[in-house]
Amino acid sequence: MTRVFVTLMSIIAVMTSYAQDLQILGDNHVMKRVEVTEKYLLLPVQEKEETAGVTVIADNKVVQTFNVRLAVDKTDYWVPVDISRFGSKQLTLEVDFRGDRRQMGVIKDFVCWKEMRQSNTFDTTNRERLRPQYHHTPAYGWMNDPNGMFYKDGVYHLYYQWNPYGSQWENMTWGHSTSTDLIHWTPQPAAIEADALGTIFSGSCVVDGDRVVAFYTSAGKAQTQSMAVSTDNGMTFKKNATNPILTASIPDFRDPKAFWNDDAKVWNLVLSAGQEMRIYSSKDLKEWKYESSFGTGYGCHGGVWECPDLMKMPVKGTDKQKWMLICNINPGGPFGGSATQYFIGDFDGHTFTCEHKDTRWMDYGKDHYATVTFDNAPDNRKIALAWMSNWQYANQVPTMQYRSANSIPRDLGLFEYMGQTYCSVTPSPEMLPLRGKTVSKLPQACEIVVAVKGNTEVVLSNNRGEQVVMKYDAADNTFAMNREKSGDISFSEAFPVVTVAPVYGSMRQLRIFVDNCSIEAFDSEGKMAMTNLVFPSEPYNHIKVKEGKATIYEIKP
Repeated sequence: MTRVFVTLMSIIAVMTSYAQDLQILGDNHVMKRVEVTEKYLLLPVQEKEETAGVTVIADNKVVQTFNVRLAVDKTDYWVPVDISRFGSKQLTLEVDFRGDRRQMGVIKDFVCWKEMRQSNTFDTTNRERLRPQYHHTPAYGWMNDPNGMFYKDGVYHLYYQWNPYGSQWENMTWGHSTSTDLIHWTPQPAAIEADALGTIFSGSCVVDGDRVVAFYTSAGKAQTQSMAVSTDNGMTFKKNATNPILTASIPDFRDPKAFWNDDAKVWNLVLSAGQEMRIYSSKDLKEWKYESSFGTGYGCHGGVWECPDLMKMPVKGTDKQKWMLICNINPGGPFGGSATQYFIGDFDGHTFTCEHKDTRWMDYGKDHYATVTFDNAPDNRKIALAWMSNWQYANQVPTMQYRSANSIPRDLGLFEYMGQTYCSVTPSPEMLPLRGKTVSKLPQACEIVVAVKGNTEVVLSNNRGEQVVMKYDAADNTFAMNREKSGDISFSEAFPVVTVAPVYGSMRQLRIFVDNCSIEAFDSEGKMAMTNLVFPSEPYNHIKVKEGKATIYEIKP
């Protein structure tokens, strides 16, 4: 009887404390007091709910604001908020729910209040069957565009658009990972976070002596360009006190890509402005002069132009050098949604002049976007990474602990075919050491090298009848990949598709990289690239090849 009484009193005490901590201010508005006892406050997330606006108040001052899909009747997962960094023993969370109260229910009964908790640790152990084995992914949360990539002192730095408070797009922050080989990535603390000018959209970094200078879009009431400087090799940044450094009176004005132009002996910066690219120059990385715009009458204009890059490269087998402008576009891709187009021509530090009128795609899959290159890469290599998803369904793909991966690293180049110059895309040489032993049965993570003999077909399948069919047509010089029966396609009508690419010249060897949720196919000489996500219910473990011979290399990163 005594034990029952004590238990009952404990429940009453918890309920009383719970009631005191939560203050109902309206149908969609609450305040919750938090006594800080541990490092993290773990917030319960339910993905189907609308975002709630959270304001964190310490000592009567706003110290952080963000959006999160707080759980109403079911917790899908938790996300951490580092509450120790605010230096206060008591915090107040002011929460505004944006959903319809008639559908959400009574605010005091929401699951989030009961399942919110504190901890000194946050478990990022992989819980996802489909998480890639050798592609970069965030430890948790949403990721899209690669940002600010650079190489310095033997280390590659990859920043990326990141939501620390959920696995769908929101709260854009520069996440950060580092690598010495472009394959094995170490998560680092967030590099650049939101401020009074807005959340942190895409941008670039340049290595300027001992400094690393970042340029990024501040996305507030307007999109403006800001600058930050790192003196510790990109681990932390100090924002420019007089941000923004560039403004415009148009809504889509973003994604600055800066680089040193050794020909003109100036810094150049190219950024997207609606459906054109604007080019600027500077002598000191601070004051920027508008030079010109490019876009009218060239390429695809089905959507907004984004994430530019501009570089000079030699043309293989010749003594020529030409410039290439990368332009990512959404929507308007060759098979719907987002994709990467490019333009070949000349650039004099002021104006980019394109030499062709046709639209050219860097990758003919559905899942290759926001492609940009590393600044200061060794041997003047142009090493690119892409976001391996598509805006048509990126928020709905069947993972939850995290969403999205980057492509494998690719080296870009130029080659000539029938009097025209095209971009070549080849797997970076860092992929070769990943090759393990050759096997006869298809492993979950592998590289397949196919000796192509005329019309060649490669079919990957599993015991449930799920399959991906790849075909090279030697007469038409085209390569196609069919993922209509690849596995889970239920999350989007835009997902089941056959993608088709031109091959500029005969294909002799095909390289196919298979990971848990992706297939990337390349002509070994760089004349074709195709990147597609797949979500099989079990790994593909069978391969059939017609009119060709396949060598399968195990990959164990």
